[in-house]
Amino acid sequence: MTINMNVHAEIVRGLPKQILIDGKFVPALSGRTFQTFNPATGEAIADIAEGDAADIDLAVAAARRAFTGPWSRFTPFQRQQCLLRFADLIETHFDELCVIDVLDMGVPISMMRARKQRALGLARFYAGLVTTIHGGTLPNSFPGEVFSYTLKEPVGVVGAITPWNAPLTSTIWKMAPVIATGCTMVLKPAEDAPLTALRLGELLLEAGVPEGVVNIVPGFGHTAGAALASHMDVDKVAFTGSDFTGRKIIEASKGNIKRVTLELGGKSPDVIFADCDMDAAVAGAGMGVFANSGQICCAGTRLLVQRPIYDEFIERVSAYAKSLKVGNGLDPETQIGPVVNAKQLDRVAGYIDVGLGEGAQATVGGKRLTEGALKNGYFFEPTVLSCVTNDMRVAQEEIFGPVAAAIPFDTLEEAAAIANDTVFGLGGGVWTTNVSTAHRMAKAIRAGTVWVNTYGGLDPVVPFGGYKTSGYGRESGVEHIEAYLETKSVIMKLG
Repeated sequence: MTINMNVHAEIVRGLPKQILIDGKFVPALSGRTFQTFNPATGEAIADIAEGDAADIDLAVAAARRAFTGPWSRFTPFQRQQCLLRFADLIETHFDELCVIDVLDMGVPISMMRARKQRALGLARFYAGLVTTIHGGTLPNSFPGEVFSYTLKEPVGVVGAITPWNAPLTSTIWKMAPVIATGCTMVLKPAEDAPLTALRLGELLLEAGVPEGVVNIVPGFGHTAGAALASHMDVDKVAFTGSDFTGRKIIEASKGNIKRVTLELGGKSPDVIFADCDMDAAVAGAGMGVFANSGQICCAGTRLLVQRPIYDEFIERVSAYAKSLKVGNGLDPETQIGPVVNAKQLDRVAGYIDVGLGEGAQATVGGKRLTEGALKNGYFFEPTVLSCVTNDMRVAQEEIFGPVAAAIPFDTLEEAAAIANDTVFGLGGGVWTTNVSTAHRMAKAIRAGTVWVNTYGGLDPVVPFGGYKTSGYGRESGVEHIEAYLETKSVIMKLG
């Protein structure tokens, strides 16, 4: 398959690469830039303005002015129209946005195209919620004539920090509720994949969102991210990323006790019962691990397989892993792309060494791919580790790579105990043809989302988030909107 790099280079040349503050793209105050790389080739693709604390100060000030300025007088209908125009622009430029994600973080173009409904659905779902935001009248027991009611008001300036593993959808996921509720925001995209967020900021301005409502400051976590999380004029932080950084966000929020929602990591169990549809479970559980090279927070990386089918399932899922085409994400035939950078590649390889040292066996994969066109990229083979016990590090720690750890079990009760024996609780899966088993296991797994006879699908109407150290708060669903609103009670004596 021919990949036209000239066309893709032209797309990158036309993208904004500076900081978006108060409706204008400007250089960082420091004058510094950093490079973003194509993980399929290892080549630098753009120099990005490197924002830090001073830029965050300017962006927060712009967001505060917008919050108290004309944006505060936008009606629900006007905010809804902004989001609908934004969705239309995403649809118009979707092919371009797909290419940007592929170049910046390596996801296969086929996977990006499959995300079209989700990307558009998110923007239009929140547009639909705008006119449903309301308070209510409340009965009370005060003596005399006393009227009580509630108002729903935007929380204020939101600091949003997004991950690199799904730039398009994760950025829309942060932007849309801000616009829907009448908040304003400062967004710090991940330094490994900042281009999509900057392009979406450009599209929001084109959609009619006023200057200063959305500000975007690319930079590094320990500078720009830390400044945003601790800023005294930020009212809420919405963060997606690792549990390690999530703890730092909580610490940083204490200064003004800002609202915090966290969507953090996972080590999700995917439980395969002996009565499952084997063909469906092999493909579904396999891609539940390997999709996006395992760089999905809710990836089902612990395969809990009932003992009567353990050997057969491991053999078949290993063959499935070996059949997947690994390559440059711009090739439509590619199923598995690279991991995001050299550091992540070393992390994945290091965990393989750890697992083998603990007694696990690699039934397939386990190595970096360096042949031919893959030699300069950050490619790792889809890997299945068998002979794993749940106390091993490869079963307890988030690898964030295409690595499955397979653990046998006998009974439903044992499967539930293994599934919940983790500090995480983001997702889980169940494969069975028994309705009773499906319901019992779905209830037993302590996680924010449990998929049954499927894995990993997300829908804007269905809330998503974690238990335990996988975070708190929910994204999607009506629950998401509530996290961006304050409830004000009004008690009024009449007469």
